[in-house]
Amino acid sequence: MVKNLFISVISQEKKEEKRGSVEFQIVNFTNKIKRLTSHLELHRKDYLSQRGLRKILGKRQRLLSFLLKKNRVGYKELIGKLDIRESKIP
Repeated sequence: MVKNLFISVISQEKKEEKRGSVEFQIVNFTNKIKRLTSHLELHRKDYLSQRGLRKILGKRQRLLSFLLKKNRVGYKELIGKLDIRESKIP
């Protein structure tokens, strides 16, 4: 569903890019976040999934701040493609 849509959009553009790259990791975390969010809409009291979601959000935020410091143009492009908000940290 949602996961396949995001993977297909990004992976078709960057098939040769390595899986260990920051951009690829951010895309994977975004897919996991969307999947967990839809799961938590059905299962509101699944506290372990809520904890996992918070951990993934923190990891993605750290990767986004790293990408912002290293490659500002790539950061802006990735934010636009994934349709997520910019970080509040300058």
